[in-house]
Amino acid sequence: MRANDVRPAEILRHGAYVCLRVPDGARRAAAAAAVPALAERLGLRNEFAAGDGPPADAIAFLRRIGATSADIADDGLLHADAVVHVASTAAAPVAEFCAEVARLVGPAVKPLVLGGVVRPMIYTGNAMYNFAYAHRVLQQPGTVAPNAFLVPMSKTAAWWEKDWMERHTYFLPRYDEGGRMVSEGHALASAGGIACLMRRTYKHETEPAPAGSYDFVTYFECADADVPTFHEVCAALRDVKKNPEWAFVREGPTWHGRRVATWSELFA
Repeated sequence: MRANDVRPAEILRHGAYVCLRVPDGARRAAAAAAVPALAERLGLRNEFAAGDGPPADAIAFLRRIGATSADIADDGLLHADAVVHVASTAAAPVAEFCAEVARLVGPAVKPLVLGGVVRPMIYTGNAMYNFAYAHRVLQQPGTVAPNAFLVPMSKTAAWWEKDWMERHTYFLPRYDEGGRMVSEGHALASAGGIACLMRRTYKHETEPAPAGSYDFVTYFECADADVPTFHEVCAALRDVKKNPEWAFVREGPTWHGRRVATWSELFA
């Protein structure tokens, strides 16, 4: 007799970032769009007031500060004036919100939707969970952690050709025969952000994602004082001597925004 107690991999949460590039002549009409009424009808709660993690059914408004291009060209994100995050434990509210926003903002604004799902963690045992997640910072109110960073990315074909055991090794430090650390791996390279960077990752529903879609859409929030830490962590992760995993990563633009409390503030 076998145990047959394989851990589930069902979807826990659905989410999307609706990226909006709004021409100057369309800003007033966009600000007047009935997006707040749509959010209320769908039962979405504003993340701006979150104090102990995000609401189950959530919405957030992010106003552009700037963006930096990277390996993957993506003008829709690179030039987005605003990003709206929406999430739910069910797929329907997210899909309806994304479809309705496109209708409400009118033909002058062409939304780009970057979406994905959350599933149970794959590579995280007890020790790694306690190291990387047990003491992580949760979502704080927008007045406390006003900075938002959106960083989508994909892994190369060579990464997906590896079996899961080999991929797992890239998250851990590597040592030579004498026990000396030769690379930090993902976990140590990113450790400086655990206590101050709120992190959220949506994965594509299929792995790897189809052409034209991202494998991962990663997102961070932090206080003004911790913005340098965000950039330091990104630099450490991108250093392939410290973190060999990044040789298999192709990034989209890094978009930096400011969390605001209302839809209309996106266009002020």
